[in-house]
Amino acid sequence: MQWGSYHGLLQPVSRVHTTPLGNSRHLTGVAVYALLAALLVSGCADSPPPSLGTTYPSSEALAQAVLDALADGDLAGLDALAINGQEFRDVVWPELPSSRPERGLPVSYAWDDLHLKSSNALRRLVDRWGGRTYALLAVSYDGETTDYDTFRVHRETRLTVRDEAGNEIEVHFYGSTLVRDDEYKVFSYVID
Repeated sequence: MQWGSYHGLLQPVSRVHTTPLGNSRHLTGVAVYALLAALLVSGCADSPPPSLGTTYPSSEALAQAVLDALADGDLAGLDALAINGQEFRDVVWPELPSSRPERGLPVSYAWDDLHLKSSNALRRLVDRWGGRTYALLAVSYDGETTDYDTFRVHRETRLTVRDEAGNEIEVHFYGSTLVRDDEYKVFSYVID
């Protein structure tokens, strides 16, 4: 008996087909479906987690990248340090409570809202602080930390820096930091 696909379930079918392999070997339809099923299962089990693109190995390395881009007034460079739409859809959204089907909130709406607010905050940041050089002294988080299945979000990122005049100051240049294993990335420039 051969097995065929019917609405995603394997169902028996009455015809038997064989596929020649080499000169004298044949695989039945059952063997072909079993092989495909095994490949699908093994492929899903070994698939890597969705990528976060450019990340940094510590909160200090991320903060330094933000300070460097800010010193250059590099709006595009700063934007690239934050999660993008694909990362939001693949990594963040599936774990947010608002993604549950009963909420009825489309991922596009959630991303568009976050991205608009973050982009506006980023423009204000560059307008106010861009072009200045700061030496990083410390990174801390004033807000709560939320743990999800595969990542966490630290809110109210605070940088202790030394300005060009030698003054030690505390600043909030970005709002929250996303951390997954040893990957750090700006979650949003919105200062909570």
